[in-house]
Amino acid sequence: MANAGLQMLGFVLAFIGFVGLIASTSMPEWKASSYAGDNIVTALAIYEGLWMSCASQSTGQVQCKWFDSLLQLSASVQTTRALMILGIFLGFFAILIASLGMKCTTCFADDKQKKSRIATIGGAVFITAGLSALVATSWYGHRIAQDFYNPFTPTNTKYEFGVALFIGWGAAALCILGGAFLCSSSCSKGGQAGSRQYPKTRAMPSGGKDYV
Repeated sequence: MANAGLQMLGFVLAFIGFVGLIASTSMPEWKASSYAGDNIVTALAIYEGLWMSCASQSTGQVQCKWFDSLLQLSASVQTTRALMILGIFLGFFAILIASLGMKCTTCFADDKQKKSRIATIGGAVFITAGLSALVATSWYGHRIAQDFYNPFTPTNTKYEFGVALFIGWGAAALCILGGAFLCSSSCSKGGQAGSRQYPKTRAMPSGGKDYV
C-alpha cells in the first residue's frame, strides 16, 4: 500500500512538472529588463522569452512581438527551444507509459512484474525530460548572468532572471523528483516480487532399509 501511495505521489509531482514545462516554454518572461545601477527606467519594462519579446508600459499597456526569423536568433535561444520542446515531448510519452504501469490502472494487471517494469520506464523518461529542461533553463540563466556581469554590456540592455525561468527550474525539479519516486516504488515492488517464497519440498521417507 505504501508503494502504491509513493507511486501515485511521484506521478502527480511529475505531471505537475510537465504542466510547468509547458507554461514555462510558452511564457515571454524568461528574462526581464534590469533596474540595477544607473538603469532606472520605471515607465517601460521589457521582457523576452523563447518566442516573443514584450514591452510593458506604466499605464498597463503591453505590446508583444513574435520573433520574425529563426535564423536571426542566438544559438542559446535556439538550443533552449529545442531542449524545452524535447522535455515536453518526453514528458507526454512518460505520462502515457507511466499510466500503463500505475498500480491503480487495470492494464497488465495479470502480470505484476511487467507492470512494475513499465512504471519504472515511465519514471526514467520523466527524469530524462526533467534533465532536458534543467539543462535548458540553467544554460539560459547562465547566459543572462554572463551578460549582466560583462562590463562591456550596455547598462540599458542588461537583463535579469524572469518568472518563466524560475517556473522552468521548479518544473524540471518536479519531473526529476516524481520520476525518481516512480522508479523507487516500482523497484521496491519488483524486489518484493522477486523474493517470492516457494513451499519447501518434503523429503521422501526412508523405507527403513540401508543399501551398501
